[in-house]
Amino acid sequence: MAEANKSTRTRDDFERLPRHVAIIMDGNGRWAKKHKLAVARGHRQGTETLREIIRHTDDLGIEALSVYAFSTENWNRSPEEVAALMQLILDFFASEIDELERKNVRILILGDKSRLPEKQRETIIEAERRTAGNTGLHLNIALNYGGRDELVRCARELAEMVKAGELQAEDINEQTISDHLYTRGQPDVDLLIRTSGEMRLSNFLLYQCAYAEFLFPEVLWPDFTVHDYDDALLAFGGRERRFGKRLS
Repeated sequence: MAEANKSTRTRDDFERLPRHVAIIMDGNGRWAKKHKLAVARGHRQGTETLREIIRHTDDLGIEALSVYAFSTENWNRSPEEVAALMQLILDFFASEIDELERKNVRILILGDKSRLPEKQRETIIEAERRTAGNTGLHLNIALNYGGRDELVRCARELAEMVKAGELQAEDINEQTISDHLYTRGQPDVDLLIRTSGEMRLSNFLLYQCAYAEFLFPEVLWPDFTVHDYDDALLAFGGRERRFGKRLS
C-alpha cells in the first residue's frame, strides 16, 4: 500500500476505541470484475489490504481483530476460486508469520480445520502453535467458519458435559456458552465492519455480535484503506452504546 494511505493517527487521537473489531472483507470479486481481472487477483489484492489493517489495529492497541476469510458456504464457489483462496492461506502465513510473531500477535483460527487440505491445515496449526504464548493483539482468522455451526458445536459440547455429569443443565448461562465458543476468553465484538455496502452478517460471529455496532462502508475491500478504517473507528467512538438501557 502506498505511503500516502498509511495512517498517522495514534491511540491518543481516538476518544474511545473498540476492544474487539470484526470485519467481513467483502467485495474482492466485484473489485476484480471492475478492473477486468481474474477473481483470484481480487482476493490477492484484498490480502494486501488485510496486512495494513492488521498492522494498524496492532499499533492502536486494540485487543482483538476477527476477519472472515472463508466461510462454510464458500466451498460452493468454483473450484478455481476455492483453489486460489487455499493458496492465499499458504502465501499469507509464509509472508506474515515472522512479523506477527515478532509483534506479539496471537493467532487463533475460528472454524473447523478438519475439512481444509492437509498443507493448509498444518500451516495454520503451526501458526497457532508459534504464537500461542503471545499476549498482544488476538488475531482471529475465520476459516471454514459458520456462526450457526459454532453454536451447534457449543451445544453438543455442553450436552456431552451434562451427560457425563460434569455440568448441571440449570448451571448453563451466557458465560458458559461464551466459554465454549472459539473466541472464549476474548471480549465480545464491539464493532463489526462489512465493506462493499452489503448489510448482512452472513453467519459471522452471531453470538459475539449481540451488542456490536455495525458499519457498512460502500468501498470494496481491496480499496479499503487505513484512513477508511480510522473513519469507522471514529464513527464508533461517536455512537451511544446503550446495551438495552434507556439513556437519561
